[in-house]
Amino acid sequence: MPACACCAVPGRRLILRAGAGLLCAAIGAGTSLAQATGGEPRRLRIHRLATEEAFEGVYWRDGRYDREALRQLDWVLRDPSRGEATPMDPRLFDVLYAVAEEMEAGEGYQVISGYRAPETNAARARESRRVSRASLHMSGMAADVRLVGRDSLGMARLAAEMQMGGVGLYRRDGFVHLDCGPARRWS
Repeated sequence: MPACACCAVPGRRLILRAGAGLLCAAIGAGTSLAQATGGEPRRLRIHRLATEEAFEGVYWRDGRYDREALRQLDWVLRDPSRGEATPMDPRLFDVLYAVAEEMEAGEGYQVISGYRAPETNAARARESRRVSRASLHMSGMAADVRLVGRDSLGMARLAAEMQMGGVGLYRRDGFVHLDCGPARRWS
């Protein structure tokens, strides 16, 4: 596992192949992610299973997040049981982007759960003790996902090594929880 917190910043596969230590050193020395990665656009491909809606496109370009793309992502990741959306934390999209890039996953994500209204989360917590009553899903900081054609265990291990946020492996259900909160992991 990387020893420094700067590995929590998403990088491009070419840079990480050149050495995660070099990326950590560069970012630790004050280099921004855009400088370290050449500032290339960040793209996501997401399919929301509950609604059959999708997003495919660039959400970050020219050194900033694309507001229209973020609005579209907020809607796709809404709580479908309540029809309620919230502004998702854009750092979550950076986590998803970095993991997909590292796994060379062009097929995109299937989203099982994104934003959860507090009422939805409370109902799920009553049904299962595996659901946190203080879930980052309620803050728009988490998503339960799978990458088409990729092993969930492998994805969880890679995401944990990247130390970009929380990683929960739900092997029996075949998905991984990714969030942009503190780096931690569980299964």
